[in-house]
Amino acid sequence: MAATGPVPSQLQPPKAQRAQGSGGAKGGGAKYPFWLGGVAASCAATITHPLDLTKYRLQTATVKQGMFTTMFTSARNEGILTLFQGLSATWARQLSYSITRFAVYEEAKARLTPAGSKPTTATLATSAALAGAIAGVVGNPAEIVLVRMCSDLNRAPAQRYNYSNAIAGLGSIARSEGVSTLFLGLGPNVVRSVVMNVAQLGSYDLFRALLLSAGLTEGSSTLTFAASFAAGTTATTLCAPVDVIKSRVQNSKTGEGVLAVIRQSIKQDGPGVFLRGWTPAWIRLQPQTTLIYFFLTYFQGIIDKQRAGAKKMDSALA
Repeated sequence: MAATGPVPSQLQPPKAQRAQGSGGAKGGGAKYPFWLGGVAASCAATITHPLDLTKYRLQTATVKQGMFTTMFTSARNEGILTLFQGLSATWARQLSYSITRFAVYEEAKARLTPAGSKPTTATLATSAALAGAIAGVVGNPAEIVLVRMCSDLNRAPAQRYNYSNAIAGLGSIARSEGVSTLFLGLGPNVVRSVVMNVAQLGSYDLFRALLLSAGLTEGSSTLTFAASFAAGTTATTLCAPVDVIKSRVQNSKTGEGVLAVIRQSIKQDGPGVFLRGWTPAWIRLQPQTTLIYFFLTYFQGIIDKQRAGAKKMDSALA
């Protein structure tokens, strides 16, 4: 991991790298709504949902298939719209998980950073880990529904959940299986969330420092792309085993524990099963990260314009 000296967070959009961050104040001034990051993530996840759906189906499938084979088979057998099955659950997850993650990250970073100082790598990592842990708990119910809706086509028709939308799925689970079922796989989910946040943060800082020492220009798009590309690959690889275990635990009808799922998975599919779904996860992570911050910067720009207009009006009326 990078040195513990002051560094900017990679979780900030490019134009806000000198500011508080995605959900905080820009340039130390106005603070953005805490929910803005979650809305940006929802927009990005809508575009990348077919890749997310394919990832979940690969992770819960009993027959090994490639990413594109899985996507083609789903579209051919069920229609092109099947690639957006579970979209409401994706929105529910982002509006719970991502709102919490962005909000907690910004708050923790602000509280752990002395006034007038920039956050150190240790501060950013601690803030990201805390945000990931809390968001993992908050987002778990929606994650359960998302996994089930996305992997339904892997089941025989008589065994499908057939949730019409995320809200219906949450209600059905609570009524028929108990509220505790909404927190199946909570341990792996929280671990995955923490690993994802810290891995992205730590590896980004490390690769960024290495690329700068190799001669890339500070603030260049090449530097940002190369560092985020390497960080995305690292995070995807580190999270893959946790992601597979989490998905299988959450998709279980009999409520097997984590260790039982691990043993059964190795017995049936071999150790390589824990990297199943890596390709769609990697392909999803790269564009989704870019899209999140594109939408985030765009939304921040709208808010800035509205505030500037209101300020001018106040000045004119004064």
